[in-house]
Amino acid sequence: MTERKIYLPDVEDDENDLLNHLLDELARKSPRNRLRATYYDGKRMARQITSVIPPTYYRLGITLGWTAKAVDDLARICNLDGFVWPDGDLDSLGVKEVWEDNFFGAEMNSAAVSSLIHGVSFLVNTDGVGNEPGSLIHVKDALSATGDWNRRRRRLDNLLSITDRDAEGHPSSLALYLDGKTITAERDAGKWSVDLQEHSWGVPAEALVYKYRVGREFGSSRISRPLMSLQDLAVRSVIRLEGHADVYSFPELWMLGADESIFKNADGSQKASWQVMLGRIKGIPDDDEADNPRAQVQQFAAQSPAPGIDMLKQWANLFAGEAHLPVTALGVQAETNTTTIDGSDNAKDRLVAEAEGATDDWSPAVRRTMMRALAIANELDEVPDEWRTLTTKWRNPRYMSRAAQADAGSKQLGTVPWLAETEVGLELLGLDEVQIKRAMAEKRRSGVSQLASALVAQRAQQVAPATAPPQGEVVAPEAVNDDVAE
Repeated sequence: MTERKIYLPDVEDDENDLLNHLLDELARKSPRNRLRATYYDGKRMARQITSVIPPTYYRLGITLGWTAKAVDDLARICNLDGFVWPDGDLDSLGVKEVWEDNFFGAEMNSAAVSSLIHGVSFLVNTDGVGNEPGSLIHVKDALSATGDWNRRRRRLDNLLSITDRDAEGHPSSLALYLDGKTITAERDAGKWSVDLQEHSWGVPAEALVYKYRVGREFGSSRISRPLMSLQDLAVRSVIRLEGHADVYSFPELWMLGADESIFKNADGSQKASWQVMLGRIKGIPDDDEADNPRAQVQQFAAQSPAPGIDMLKQWANLFAGEAHLPVTALGVQAETNTTTIDGSDNAKDRLVAEAEGATDDWSPAVRRTMMRALAIANELDEVPDEWRTLTTKWRNPRYMSRAAQADAGSKQLGTVPWLAETEVGLELLGLDEVQIKRAMAEKRRSGVSQLASALVAQRAQQVAPATAPPQGEVVAPEAVNDDVAE
């Protein structure tokens, strides 16, 4: 599959050549990317590969959501909680406004899912226009964007983003991000209109790569070939079980000496198969003129579906092992104990390790995107050097109850007591961001109140000597008694 050539007016020849090169690359990768999208969306149906199962069962649209489960279960424990800046005040940069204006929590989840499905997704920074927020962050998947990766700089040399397509699937709107220049184009009535914008952000896009490795800079899909193959095998097993329920669950009957009249209606027409199977044969009349006057019926017991169910369980076990999922997540009961001595689940531990690896790979791209977005929001031409200590804050992928988290945090604070007076210490105890801010605010207010009380006491001590009796003066006993009486 190849896209038809596009030549934009008022654009240099080498830029048009680059545009068509990226269009061809997008079209070349599109079949495999669309295939994985159909698996994730539950639109992948099993093809008929045997004549034993009637074609009817392959037309039922039977499918499984195992590959989507493999993606979603991993994505759900890769949660970006925010950013931290140890060397400065992050709120002063407007990070909350950028986060909320771009709905960045949900957008980041979307980018993570797309990265797991296709191996890569892209984060793009742009300036807002009109009534849009001043700094925008867009998410693009591998079906609508691609670029060239620079192995020395570990960055994108360019990025093509298809922003709209016509009814035939051809691009009708696009953006080409180059070093220091962005080309946007729209096609109307067969003619392209172009807008050129220069900026100081290099290529304002980042690749969010899953399983980055040498030779595959755009990573690998979570929906791997083994997972797709195992899901296909499992779907065929389900189809066989469906056929078994309709056919082989009925007792097998053999009739000797009976004619076909018992399978016909009163008008002589043939009865439907379901009528014969469900109606049962209550009686067969004798025919004295036949060679065998009385028909004989012999029965073979119905076949158990257990072998088919066992096969489905085997595919589930293989899939769970490949995807680092508990087999119970696939709707199949585990037949062996998968827990370790400390009570943890081996599969869950492996999934947590996979999540930690994924967030480690994503962090540089997410961090650079947010720094660039903050610089645009603050109307700067470049990211200040002191911002480079800004980093991502991911939620712990291992679920812990509040009691367990507080217990673990208290043990750590017992080793380093001074941490209890910091936001980090409160975070270790399991408090969320709002609770931490409230606690620190109340601590500051309490400190101010204590300081005020101390200043009042100090002032009172300074004033008291001035009203005391002169040195050597003796107070009359009567005066003392009067004070006590009062």
